[in-house]
Amino acid sequence: MVTTASPKGLTRRQLLSRTAAAGATFVVGAGFVAAPDAAWAVETTALKPETMATLAQMARDIYPHDKVGDEFYVVAVKGYDTAEAAEGIEAGIAMLNAAAQGKGFDSYIGTLWEADRVATLLGIEDSPFFQQIRGGLVTGLYNQKAVWPIFGYEGESYSKGGYINRGFDDINWL
Repeated sequence: MVTTASPKGLTRRQLLSRTAAAGATFVVGAGFVAAPDAAWAVETTALKPETMATLAQMARDIYPHDKVGDEFYVVAVKGYDTAEAAEGIEAGIAMLNAAAQGKGFDSYIGTLWEADRVATLLGIEDSPFFQQIRGGLVTGLYNQKAVWPIFGYEGESYSKGGYINRGFDDINWL
């Protein structure tokens, strides 16, 4: 669910308390997207805030990790907020919203159930837009050093003597 906030006359505290009460996933305002239950927000420059919120939800649905916070998904898609990419991204999100509407939902981000959003994504997975986002997420999400400890990855090993002497075969999370 997306809640739209008025940029005038509303403090950050009021904004967050109102959206938390409404159960919003993302708060969308004039030039920003924020989380009602966390201390993060992102400004948008070329993309509409609704588009950035939809990209973040799309990223979470493509590579879902319960232990990875929304802020990491937002960082992963923030690179699309450029004047050069904006037109194609806005068109892709419009296509995604049309696909969700074809399934009876208001929009992609307005689709409450993850299974329904994933079904919508499966319908567009062969599109260049989907492939662009999916491909960009591989590096955009997993190259964030702050995410590595969540997955148990300690980083490169060469400078520490290599993996042979550092437990290369003790990966109990696989």
